[in-house]
Amino acid sequence: MSKPVIIAVTNQKGGVGKTTTAINVAYYLAKCGKKTLLIDLDPQGNATSGLGVDKTKIEKSVIDLLVSDAKLADVAKKTKHKNLSLIPTTSHLANTEVELANLNNKFVRLKKGIDDGGGYDYIIIDSPPSLSLLTVNALIAASYVVLPVQAEFYAMEGLGQLLETMKLVRKGMNPTLELLGVLVTMLDSRTSLSKQVHDEIKKHFPGKVFETTIPRNIRLAEAPSHGLPIGAYERWSKGARAYKAATKELMTRVGD
Repeated sequence: MSKPVIIAVTNQKGGVGKTTTAINVAYYLAKCGKKTLLIDLDPQGNATSGLGVDKTKIEKSVIDLLVSDAKLADVAKKTKHKNLSLIPTTSHLANTEVELANLNNKFVRLKKGIDDGGGYDYIIIDSPPSLSLLTVNALIAASYVVLPVQAEFYAMEGLGQLLETMKLVRKGMNPTLELLGVLVTMLDSRTSLSKQVHDEIKKHFPGKVFETTIPRNIRLAEAPSHGLPIGAYERWSKGARAYKAATKELMTRVGD
């Protein structure tokens, strides 16, 4: 069995469409027939509720993967979407981070937990919106990073820090980590500011910006409250078409 493609979706800024990207890319990979696992590594647990999982009924979560020696098969739950499994999280993950800091191999706990690959084609990690120990675990476990960036004035702020962290991870624990691409989200094509920001991002990341952009879209904003990916909620919406195209582009970028 070949190793899965492991992608960390990360940006230390909140509200840039990070979780929306993780959920919908995972969903469309599964729709393409790829056996896909989404790991909710964000203590807010939005990827868990965004897939309609009741957090009060979770028996095993990502915490078991990080602090005990649970295997992927013990914690991954099938979702109602074909080929898509989830490792959910609960709000206790925030406290787990403190516990994690005192453990041996604290930076590679996630990598160890998912090392057997579980027979998946793709593992998508929704990282927390911070440069925390959890985020570093995601970067060390991943082969690639997808960076969602909002098309707004302060889009580039704070990215330097994240890129610096990636550089350190490459130097130390994960020399093959690669920025797969920057995905521009919440683009309002009617405003010149959005276009300027998009051009600015392309200048900053030559050759790394996805051709596909994700528009501002009401349906996309509504879908998580129904516990559904956009493709299951409103498959013909602009947001759904954009994420479907972005996922195809992502597969091309990893050579699939």
